[in-house]
Order: sequence, then C-alpha cells, then structure tokens
Amino acid sequence: MKNSSNKFRGKNNKEYKKNSDFGYYSKNTNRLEKNDRFLNNSAKNKKVENFKNDDNNTFSSVKRRNPRFKSNTEFPFKNSDKHQELTNKRNFDDWIWGKHSVYEALISERAINRIWCTSEIFSSDKFYILFKDLKSKGILIEEVSWNRLSQLTYGASHQGVALQLACSKTISLEKLIDFSKNNCVNPLIIALDGITDPHNVGAIIRSAEAFDCKGIIIPQRRSAGLTGTVAKVAAGALEHLHVSRVVNLNRALEELKKNGFLVVGLSGDSQLSISNFQEKAPLVVIVGSEDKGISLITQKKCDYLLSIPLKGKTSSLNASVAAAISIFYLTSK
Repeated sequence: MKNSSNKFRGKNNKEYKKNSDFGYYSKNTNRLEKNDRFLNNSAKNKKVENFKNDDNNTFSSVKRRNPRFKSNTEFPFKNSDKHQELTNKRNFDDWIWGKHSVYEALISERAINRIWCTSEIFSSDKFYILFKDLKSKGILIEEVSWNRLSQLTYGASHQGVALQLACSKTISLEKLIDFSKNNCVNPLIIALDGITDPHNVGAIIRSAEAFDCKGIIIPQRRSAGLTGTVAKVAAGALEHLHVSRVVNLNRALEELKKNGFLVVGLSGDSQLSISNFQEKAPLVVIVGSEDKGISLITQKKCDYLLSIPLKGKTSSLNASVAAAISIFYLTSK
C-alpha cells in the first residue's frame, strides 16, 4: 500500500482523509462541503438569539458566583434626573449621611430616630462610645452591609453611616415617671407594643395628648419611630407630650410597677370589660397591634387585661381607635 500524508487507516481498517478546511479527519464517503462549516447561517442566527435571550440568566449566574458583583440595576438611575426624582420622592429631609456630618449631628445632641452603619463604623474609635450611649437611651442602631446602606440612600456617598432625625426629643423612663407622679394624682401613660404603622402611632399620640395622658412609651424595636409622618398625623400633639423610648418594654413595665403603676393591657379576648374597671391608681395602658395584639410575654406582665365591649358584627378595632376609646373610659372615671 502506498504511503500518503493525507490518508491513514483508522478503526476497523476504514480509510479516512485529512480535511484541511477543518483541521480534523473526516470519512471520505461523508466529507463535508467547504462552505458548510460548523454551523450554517440559520443555526448561527439561532445561537445568537439564544445568547441574547439568556443574557439575563448569564448576568444572574455571574452575580450569584460573586456576591460582591455590583450591577447597574441596583441603582438604575444613578447620576440622572430620574435618580434625583426618586430621591425627592423618598423625602430625605430628615436624613443625614457621611461620617463628618453624622458625627456633628451626634455630638450636638439632636433628636435621632434611627441609625444605620457598617460594622467598621460601629466599632471605630470615633463612633463606638457615642453609639453605645445612644443605644442605652433606646435609639435603634442597625449594623448593615455597605450595599444595603447604598440601597437605603439611593446610592449616595454615605461613607458607611447614615441616620434619620426624630421630630421630637425623648426623655428617659425615670424622668417620665417623675414628671407623671409630680403633675397628677393618678397619671395615665400609654405604652405601645408592636405598632409599626406610623399613622397609628401618630393618631394614638394625638388622642393621648387630647385626653391629658402624661406620656407615651415606645420600644426600641417592633415600633414606628418619631418620624415626619408620625408628627404630621399627630397634628402638633407631639410637641406637648413626653415620649420615652425604651430598649426593652417588659423591663420598663417592671420599673413602672415598682413605682406604683398598675399595668393594664387591651385584649379582645378578655372577659373584663373596660366599662366595669374601677381601679383608681397610676395606670399604664398597653396598646398592641391590630393583627397580633399584645405579645404573650407582655400579657404576663399585665395586672389586668381589659376588652372594649362591641355591639355590632365587627370583631375588632383599629389600634388607634381602640386606644382613644380606652383612654376616654379610663380618664373619665
């Protein structure tokens, strides 16, 4: 047999010939045409279309593999008129961000509702002592990632820290107790448990001030803060009512009991109607959220659980409405 550089014998002694067009050996009896490369034009187009359709999936897979990967979709209108429009809608009038601006706000003792910061900022020498002191006063300080803080501020140059100002300053629980007992024989204080809707909080503040309650207690967590919405719904009442933010509501109730207060909770399941309640003493009335009510742990701290008698088919009331009715019953005796 003649030797040929373009021929060789493969498996089963079949003859193959080198195809110079493709760089591999193809069977002589099934040789591809020169103009018929790997894919014909229609197949190529189909492949391009599939790639375009899968572009989002490819992007998502890259993002999953690399959690630090940032996309333009997080802040789609950054540095644009649309971004400015979204920022204005968010209403950042009561927000401050940036290390120097936040620090100056903290040392000037401005009323603060909430703080967001990265773990590096929280543990830094400049902020750690200030944050620790604010946390003990009931200010909610939340450690978040850099990306989360960028989302909250719509991509602003926050430098790892931002805060939201409160519409009114708060006082300590001890000061609220002293003020209440010194200005009334049987003062009434409202305590909120799990009310996160600022409209409800504002309406309760308005009713509490209207019926001469001596103060309101708001827990650090699971509650709306003293935001602009709260102040607007309160319609000026926030300027005339003392507010105390506490780290732990149950510990605050124990302190109130030590100072002679009876703790009363509102519960639709209670058999004791508020209209039949005759105790005359300093009172703390706990108002829970409309859907969950007062938490079980807080119910155990109550001396009495009272219900509002309903005569219609409606089984429950809005939290702010229930608070207003209860305050009226308890202050008119």
